[in-house]
Amino acid sequence: MAASFKAFVIEQGADKSVVAGFHTLSPAELDAGEVLIRVRYSSINYKDALAATGKGKIIRRFPCVGGIDLAGEVVESADPRFAPGDPVIATSFDIGVAHHGGYAEFARIPAQWVVALPDGLSLFEAMALGTAGFTAALGVLRMEDNGLQPGNGPVVVSGATGGVGSLAIDILSAAGYSVTALTGKASEADYLHALGAHEILLRESIDFNAVRPLEGARWAGAVDNVGGAVLHWMLATMQQAGTVASIGNAASFDLNTSVFPFILRGVSLLGVDSGYIGFPTRQQVWNRLATDLRPRHLAQVARSIGFDALPGAFDDFIAGRIRGRTVVCIDA
Repeated sequence: MAASFKAFVIEQGADKSVVAGFHTLSPAELDAGEVLIRVRYSSINYKDALAATGKGKIIRRFPCVGGIDLAGEVVESADPRFAPGDPVIATSFDIGVAHHGGYAEFARIPAQWVVALPDGLSLFEAMALGTAGFTAALGVLRMEDNGLQPGNGPVVVSGATGGVGSLAIDILSAAGYSVTALTGKASEADYLHALGAHEILLRESIDFNAVRPLEGARWAGAVDNVGGAVLHWMLATMQQAGTVASIGNAASFDLNTSVFPFILRGVSLLGVDSGYIGFPTRQQVWNRLATDLRPRHLAQVARSIGFDALPGAFDDFIAGRIRGRTVVCIDA
């Protein structure tokens, strides 16, 4: 291993502001863990942008190497499940928020956070999926475990042009669901149709402030990345025994709703925690992403940038100017 390596470190300034930039680290400065990984790729999630810019209180320990996702090859391992050269994935848990993350040429990660790269996925594809793809797949599986089937009716996906939304549309449409994409970006209709969306529903066409406790029943399922008034609308418009996967809070973490969808229509509101769900579920979801849940349009969803371009990419995420997924090529 090299005596020093490049890392994107998030620090706290003297005035409590967040300061982030490239540093040179030594192996001794990495956090504890059983598996040392040569990082090939990482990705940018909305959470990463909040952390790096200080727009959200994401970092729980300063300094911290950013990046909640990483994929690469094992360099050293004290865990017998992994050997040098093995391709692996590590996402979520405390990575990039309280444990040095994927925006570095090397990472040392606790073995219980590391997943073997499934056959059928490349390291690049694993990061084109990343936490977003894992979350989307976990949400779909949770809904299906609660009775959702393609024959039940259409599924609506909010935050449709984001990473989770884009991949959820792709996964659901490939599985035979009729998917409606809820978006504020009329200009992205062609992109969403190409991923498999049957219908585009613009947010501006809905008066979210006028939604009643129950509205006309429309959806058998819903994937919500937004929270707040959008989630309330989804609950109010679910069909009998519909299922809603609550995945994100891009608009609000508040939820002002009523019990009517639950007690009059039997709606299920399912929380999707991709951050800390452990094994064997974590490996099983990744295995499904490499096989029957593999998105058909991953190349269209993902773009790549070099490591040096990372600092300039976060503002577009905060401003909502990004669609799909962004892979960071650490060793490019």
